[in-house]
Amino acid sequence: MNLPPEPSRHEAFFSACRSVLVRSALLFSTAGVALTLFLAPMMVREERGVMGSVGSSVMGSSDLDYSATGSINTPGTYTVRRSVLSQKPGGVCVIRDDGRQVGDC
Repeated sequence: MNLPPEPSRHEAFFSACRSVLVRSALLFSTAGVALTLFLAPMMVREERGVMGSVGSSVMGSSDLDYSATGSINTPGTYTVRRSVLSQKPGGVCVIRDDGRQVGDC
C-alpha cells in the first residue's frame, strides 16, 4: 500500500498554530461585531440625553430641533411655491385647488 508521507513535526506544529490563529481571529471579530451592534445604539441614546440636559441648563434652551411632522386638516389639493425673487427670504406661497393664494405670493 502506498500512503502519503507523514508531515514533519514542524509542519504539524505550524498547521496547528495556523488553525488556532484563524479560530481566535474569527472569535474576536465576531465578538467585536456583536459588541458594536449592541453598544452603538446605547451610546447614541446616552449622548442625546446628555446633550439635551447640558444644552438646556447652560444656554437656557436646547439647541436641538424637536420638530415633528403633522397633517393638514383641509382636504383637497394645493401647490406650494417658493421663489428666490420673493420679497421675504424663505417666503412660501400656497395655491389651493380653487385658486386661492395664501402666504407670500
